[in-house]
Amino acid sequence: MFLALYVGAQTLTADLRGKVISTLKREDGAVATEYALLLVLIAVTIIAAAAALGLAIQAVFNQGSSTLNSGVANAS
Repeated sequence: MFLALYVGAQTLTADLRGKVISTLKREDGAVATEYALLLVLIAVTIIAAAAALGLAIQAVFNQGSSTLNSGVANAS
């Protein structure tokens, strides 16, 4: 009885070990990792472009504000 239980436990352990090792050796996860890295690169590019565009828009508004302020000062 104990021998059968011991053999069953050993077989189960060996099967689980084999499944874990085969799961770790699969390369399906590499595709997901590559997509994640690509997504991060795209996000960083979008953030950098938005920051640059924000600075350009700020410069345009500052110039417009200065022009309006100088026009108001000249009208007085």
